[in-house]
Amino acid sequence: MNKAAMTLFQIRFINKAFWRNPASAFFTFAFPLMFLVIFTALLGGGEVRLGGRVIHQSTYYVAAMAAFAVITACYNNISIGLAFQRDAGVLKRTRGTPLPSAVFFGAKVMHALLVALLLVAITVTFGKVLYSAEIPTGASLFQFLVILVVGAASFCALGFAVTTVIPNADAAAPIVNATILPLLFLSGIFIPIGDNAPAWITWIARIFPVKHFADAIQAGFLGTTFRWSDVLIVGLWGLGALLVTLRFFSWEPRR
Repeated sequence: MNKAAMTLFQIRFINKAFWRNPASAFFTFAFPLMFLVIFTALLGGGEVRLGGRVIHQSTYYVAAMAAFAVITACYNNISIGLAFQRDAGVLKRTRGTPLPSAVFFGAKVMHALLVALLLVAITVTFGKVLYSAEIPTGASLFQFLVILVVGAASFCALGFAVTTVIPNADAAAPIVNATILPLLFLSGIFIPIGDNAPAWITWIARIFPVKHFADAIQAGFLGTTFRWSDVLIVGLWGLGALLVTLRFFSWEPRR
């Protein structure tokens, strides 16, 4: 069996395991929609100025929750899932099979990307029906798909990399949330960061990939300026995370 066939087989296996845990699958899809409803109910009646444009906050949150959905599927789920598999000895047993490491990680990325695409489609449709959000078309759609694929792959790589500092499964959720939640706030995912935001918030947020990913996703929805530099920075973070994974990833439980 060649690597392409092995990857497709592994994707099917991961997909079956994903849907056989209905509680996990449900909340993976429910969280972005829940937050979309909550934030638009609390804050969606106003407007925010971004890139010189005045945008209704309900539309803003559709784009923000699309970005959040990708990050949840590709960073949170992968890192926490790998930590539990490592503690249960699943990764050690997988390492002892003929399955190449590249196929194992590639299938994880591909499945996360498929889940992310489905999440974004559901979020966008939900926003279109309930909040009349605009759907990207033409050049915006192409740019949107590029940042979606690059972002999904990069956040998967970051999910692999963060497992190198997770000592055990019990610590997985606290560490993952501690590394991502502050960036979600600073990057304007939960609370809009307008043009008049303090400079230090923007400066700190732009060091990390979440802000660049959110800005590029929002550009497709909101018509703000799309910067290819955002795609580049997100990709560089993913490349750096991949190098960390190759060097420090552990297949065996840590004691």
